[in-house]
Amino acid sequence: MTLRSRPAIPRTPTPTRAFVISVLNAVVTRLGTIAIGIALARLLGPEQFGTYAVAFVALMAVLSFNELGVSLAIVRWPGDPKEIAATVTTISTACSIVLFAGSYVMAPYFTAAMGNEAATDVVRALALCIILNGLVATPAAVLQRNFRQGQRMIIDQVNVWLGAGVSLVLVIMGMGAMSLAVGRVLASLVSAVLFLVYSPLPYRFGFSMKLAKQLLGFGLPLAGASIVVFGVGYVDQLVAGKMLGPVVLGFYVMATNMAGWPASLLSQPLRSVAPATFARLQDAPTEMRAAMLSIVAVVASAMLPVSAVLTACAVPVVTLLYGEAWGPAAGALAWLAPVAVFRVFHELIYDYLVVIKQSVPILRVQLLSLLALIPALVLGAQLGGLQGLAAVPLFIAAVVTSPLYLGALSRAGIPLRSLAVSVSVSTGISLAAGVACFVLSSSIPSPFLAVGASLLVGLLALAVSVFLRLGDIHQLRRMGREQEAVR
Repeated sequence: MTLRSRPAIPRTPTPTRAFVISVLNAVVTRLGTIAIGIALARLLGPEQFGTYAVAFVALMAVLSFNELGVSLAIVRWPGDPKEIAATVTTISTACSIVLFAGSYVMAPYFTAAMGNEAATDVVRALALCIILNGLVATPAAVLQRNFRQGQRMIIDQVNVWLGAGVSLVLVIMGMGAMSLAVGRVLASLVSAVLFLVYSPLPYRFGFSMKLAKQLLGFGLPLAGASIVVFGVGYVDQLVAGKMLGPVVLGFYVMATNMAGWPASLLSQPLRSVAPATFARLQDAPTEMRAAMLSIVAVVASAMLPVSAVLTACAVPVVTLLYGEAWGPAAGALAWLAPVAVFRVFHELIYDYLVVIKQSVPILRVQLLSLLALIPALVLGAQLGGLQGLAAVPLFIAAVVTSPLYLGALSRAGIPLRSLAVSVSVSTGISLAAGVACFVLSSSIPSPFLAVGASLLVGLLALAVSVFLRLGDIHQLRRMGREQEAVR
């Protein structure tokens, strides 16, 4: 009798492994974008960068509700996502085509309102990304649901490096702000093809009225919330462009990008892994709450020290990396770096509430935050210019958005005292590191030496903070293994 070997069973990535790959993906991506972003900023200057920023804000506004929130239903769907994939694809594609047409027509009015008509063609070029985003919304969501972060890393790396490389070449050739738009569209096109290649499900269109009603019932509140989320995240840039002009907008966007450096290393991986992790635990509420507390603790231990250092040595960092021409961005960076920290935690709470079907509280939190933010931004810009504008998002995040989100989280069963304990040690370490770095950056005249000394302090604080949270890291790994065993 001939013995035949058993075929190997494909190994499904665990949440922990997916998160590790996502962090690696984010680190490589962020380092690449930082390096090329510095080169682009030095070549373009604040004015041309501000022109692109106007167009990018418009793109983000539309993408915030591009597919009406239905693709996220794939991540949370209790059954086989194949049941709804074709309907999701049809809805997201149709919606993206309509939004592209609207964006093309409205571009001149938007840029006129922003005080920079030169950005009209850039807006229209970037609007092509809307259609590409809608076409691949389903494959992207399925990859997220299945923790296929290895494939997602390949897609993201191609997107970043191709887009940045093309943009850099075109900037050198003298295309100005349009070079960034062309690079972004080309990268999005290639990424869309890769999403189709790596999709675990066949790509097809279809439509079921019954499923569409369910999907829109789930997605429309999230789409509404996403519009408001966009407002909370980008209305400061709209005010900067409208009230202070494209040059100041360039400074402000640059400061916002720098503030997001430490956050993006964890925010993107969490947004790709956390919702699916929570979804798998939704039948075990106790473990789901424990996972939330552990994730918050790990994020705080890794992100708070880095953000504290960036806040404390904003002036030498901006001067060293971007040059004296970008100096005004440092004043905004000192305020915006802590804002990025708040936003990561808010996004994590958002994802948790989505999984437990609390879409309405999300919309309420975001709407109230936006209503408080708009008049405060206008007042801040009038009284304090760039720095006054930058201070407002921090104030609103601390006294309006965070209390509202924490209240919703408490009602969802997360003990706020436990949440405070999970971040208390990292907060103390980060505050001490921030004070030390501020003293160093104020007393050392050389930007290079000041940044180097602050970096050493930050690395020490980061190592201690993460070491003290190894228990939470092991807890997350254990929960990931248990979930895979159940499956």
